[in-house]
Amino acid sequence: MFKVPREHIPWYPTIDEDRCIGCGECFDFCKNGVFKWDEEKNCPRVVKPFNCVVGCNACQNLCDQEAISFPSMKDIQELIKKYHEEHPGEGK
Repeated sequence: MFKVPREHIPWYPTIDEDRCIGCGECFDFCKNGVFKWDEEKNCPRVVKPFNCVVGCNACQNLCDQEAISFPSMKDIQELIKKYHEEHPGEGK
């Protein structure tokens, strides 16, 4: 399998602060350090996006307010394919 450096895969959550009610479900769930709690705004912030596991969207599924979004998996697959085309033989 070909490997792509994690920093070339933009898979991480985006938080809509207008929808977020500060329940903390996503923050409590994620054990990868993706989020930091913003006391001032009473909501999580994405501070280590590349700690997010590619393909994991559990925090999005936990959010009743639909305040968390991810890029489409199709877009990510296309980016990975393009990376392989631009870097033939790398990571074999």
